[in-house]
Amino acid sequence: MLITVAETLTAIIGVLVVLMGVNGLLRPQAASGFGIPGTPTDDRTFQAWLAVKAARDIGLGLIILILVAGAAPHLLGWSLLAAAGIPVGDTLIVLRSGGPKATAYGVHAATAAVMAAISLLLLLG
Repeated sequence: MLITVAETLTAIIGVLVVLMGVNGLLRPQAASGFGIPGTPTDDRTFQAWLAVKAARDIGLGLIILILVAGAAPHLLGWSLLAAAGIPVGDTLIVLRSGGPKATAYGVHAATAAVMAAISLLLLLG
């Protein structure tokens, strides 16, 4: 039962990451919610960078969903734990850029903590 709950939560994360990437492709100005002050979302060069980030998010979300569909729980757990490093990096980026600590910790670090907790459920379950 615990594994099923953890796999379901992981699938939800995968879907949300894909949707976040699609949103980034369709609406580059959504990056202003990332937490970096003065994000130049109207700059075409920066929009290209945002498209790369959006493609990364879509790819990561799809990998998570593929692992949910076919991998053993321990492999899914290790993969999710490794992927939790991405929001940790995002936390550090926001903090180093002088962004709001509430966004850094409340969005990015919280996401990493949830992913790490779910990965532990998969590894220990």
